[in-house]
Amino acid sequence: MTETPYNPAPQAHPGLHVLALFEGLKGLLALIAAASLEVLGPQPLRHLIAVLIAKFNLNPVHGTLPSLLDAINPGAVHLAVAVVSLYAVWRLIEAWGLWRAKAWASWLGCVGTAAYLPLDVYALYRHHGWHTWTVLVLNLIVVAVLARDLVKRHASAS
Repeated sequence: MTETPYNPAPQAHPGLHVLALFEGLKGLLALIAAASLEVLGPQPLRHLIAVLIAKFNLNPVHGTLPSLLDAINPGAVHLAVAVVSLYAVWRLIEAWGLWRAKAWASWLGCVGTAAYLPLDVYALYRHHGWHTWTVLVLNLIVVAVLARDLVKRHASAS
């Protein structure tokens, strides 16, 4: 009896399409965030942080929020826009590759998502709650689906 080779066509692995849509949505949201940040500039962020400091009666000189307030300037906003834009392009390219069932996209997604897992575990240790568990479980599912695709590809190539 011969085994049929693994065919990662869209109908053979609907998980890739689901992940492609998920990654594409993340890329689109990141592009919207980058464009919004570029258009609005640093002033709305500075105002929001000042309001938070006043609302919670925080020390306006020392602490995380005042330090963040000092760090927000036009140069920092442009750098943040560049980083978020690169992230968005990365996610959109990955989504395109997953939709087309490309092996490189499965590698990109699997390795990229697996890199978040230690941070997810640390976050779970520091801030255990349903939201932290949800992120960890979603990332584990993404890694499992993509790793399954890669293992099936490798097995069919052998």
